[in-house]
Amino acid sequence: MTPTRWSSRDAGWCLRANRLCERGPLFTAFACVSRLGDGMFWYLLMAALILADGWDGLRASAHLAATGVLALTLYKALKRWTRRPRPCAADRRIRAWVAPLDEFSFPSGHTLHAVAFSAVALWHYPALAWLLLPFTAAVAASRVLLGLHYPSDVLAAIAIGCTLAGLSILAAGPTAALLGLA
Repeated sequence: MTPTRWSSRDAGWCLRANRLCERGPLFTAFACVSRLGDGMFWYLLMAALILADGWDGLRASAHLAATGVLALTLYKALKRWTRRPRPCAADRRIRAWVAPLDEFSFPSGHTLHAVAFSAVALWHYPALAWLLLPFTAAVAASRVLLGLHYPSDVLAAIAIGCTLAGLSILAAGPTAALLGLA
């Protein structure tokens, strides 16, 4: 498929998804999920892990925080480098149902962070899959439905988040040993 054809399909999928949020409970649910994905959900998760599991929860939360700093740094660099306009800015038919946090579309920071945080949290606490997997999927879907990202922004963010989490998990053992935490 040519880049122009892919771009056209990407915009078409975005427009169709965006129209699903025009009214009603779908908008409310995805706007709420998106807002929680701004960071509040992850801060609450880290606090809950510390309260529920003491020092092990603190180690897991520190790992999540370190992964978050790396994710934020990478996300900001990619946004500055690609400068892809948001769908709502590129196509007047697509409406941003919530205010975007920044100007550019690629990659979806909400999705990148949700995937990276979920993967790292699940490495520490696999029993949280029932909560983290549906929430992460909802965050990813919300970004397209709310008119803030193209599907390709979200798919790329999933790949980047998985890669970042994998590298973070690989580095966790040697880092913990170096700091005397293992």
